[in-house]
Order: sequence, then C-alpha cells, then structure tokens
Amino acid sequence: MRFFPKKWKTVIVADQASVHTSDAIQDKIEEWKERNITLFRLPTYSPHLNLIEILWRFIKYSWLEIDAYSCWKTLVASVEKILKEFGNNYVINFV
Repeated sequence: MRFFPKKWKTVIVADQASVHTSDAIQDKIEEWKERNITLFRLPTYSPHLNLIEILWRFIKYSWLEIDAYSCWKTLVASVEKILKEFGNNYVINFV
C-alpha cells in the first residue's frame, strides 16, 4: 500500500556530519534516486553566513564582561541584558 503518489519527491536534508557522509549513506543514494528521494547536502559549517553566530561572537568576545562567567545565574542575566539592549547600547556595525 502506497501512502504517497509516486510523483511526490522526498528530500533528505543532511549536514556534513560523518554519519551523513558515510559509506552507508553513499551506498543508498542510487536506491533513493529510484524511489524519487533526493539527498540535499548542506554546506560545511559557515559561521560567517549565520547571523546568530555573528551576534554570539560579539556577545562572547566584545560585550560580555569576564565577571559574567562567575556563575550560571550571572551569565544568563548578562546575556539577557545584552539581548534586551541590542540595537541601542549594543550594535554590530559592519562598516
């Protein structure tokens, strides 16, 4: 019994983790093509293209005081303060 018409395409999204690039996955690609399944590989890790990574880098290396790491509660409070004030007191300037 088929649940989906044959014309429907299935896409498997995989990152570059070793389990997703293994021989076991490679061996399945031809079988998947026959079943109308496509493997879409995400590019390798590119933090410079990910906006949240850029923000976190500024928080971690520019805005967080060393005292923020004294305990979990202080760290959370410091990060929350930065996020609440982002755009006013904390600005990323790409110029």
